Amino acid sequence: MINNIVAIQGNHPSTLNPVTDTSVFLANEIQNKKYKIFYYDPKDLSIFHSKVIAKGFFIKFDYSKKKFFKILKKQTLNLIKCKFILIRQDPPFDLEYVSTTYILDQIKNKVKIINNPTSIRNVSEKLYSAKYYKFMPNTIFTKDLKEIKKFIMNNKKIILKPIHSYSGNDIHLINSFDIKLINKFIKKHGHVMCQKFLPNIRKGDKRVFIINGKVYGAISRVPKKGSFLSNMSKGAKPITTKLTNNEVKISNIIAKDLKLKNIYFAGIDFIDGKLNGDINVTSPTGLKTLYDLSGINLAKIFWKNLI
Repeated sequence: MINNIVAIQGNHPSTLNPVTDTSVFLANEIQNKKYKIFYYDPKDLSIFHSKVIAKGFFIKFDYSKKKFFKILKKQTLNLIKCKFILIRQDPPFDLEYVSTTYILDQIKNKVKIINNPTSIRNVSEKLYSAKYYKFMPNTIFTKDLKEIKKFIMNNKKIILKPIHSYSGNDIHLINSFDIKLINKFIKKHGHVMCQKFLPNIRKGDKRVFIINGKVYGAISRVPKKGSFLSNMSKGAKPITTKLTNNEVKISNIIAKDLKLKNIYFAGIDFIDGKLNGDINVTSPTGLKTLYDLSGINLAKIFWKNLI
């Protein structure tokens, strides 16, 4: 097979959990189609003499073994030799992350990159949701302490989130204006997202999977007792779920929009029927969990639409 290399730009495999990890799930599916997997860390991406180069290794994944991966060969690879590149490293979406998208921009017209690096920059995971404000709980994006105070007074309980974080990190549930906490938070994170707290989060959120402009299902994630965080990395329990007609309608609107923006793979989240403002485009997760819960293998759909 000519040009049969799939490169994955991601966190080192030793840091991944094969039981839930979507990158491993996608890699396992495509290697079964006789593609070779080349893995590299974002810090090992460079431009040398106009060539986009990565220092990494060819790797084999095997779910049947306790050590689920085997490094076959370390190599420095010209990424133009790849058929596909998956951008799969965890946020935060900081300047280092932005730099890798600019580097990969150099070859995006020669190699299929998922998601498109320019599009990842343009679709800010939280700020982009302002476009869909009518589907969301009351939400503001700001650094203005007076506006945050007013928002807390009007909504009683709010969620305070960094705009560029991930996996439920640095999220606060606030029911009074603690100027010291909020000021410190803004100094650390810059602009923040404030959102009316939806108590039905205790019943779980819904993570919706979007591939190539279409909605392909969802899972629910129920926070552990005493928590309001629905991230599985924070102890939430995944369960099967169905989308309401209204959730399907909203998801389809966003899916078509994201396809126009050259976003191939995304995840969006609902809480109590409301879009919660996370348009996950940097490294969407949950495909392995959906498969384990339902037997639905969206990795097959993912690759079928590309090959």
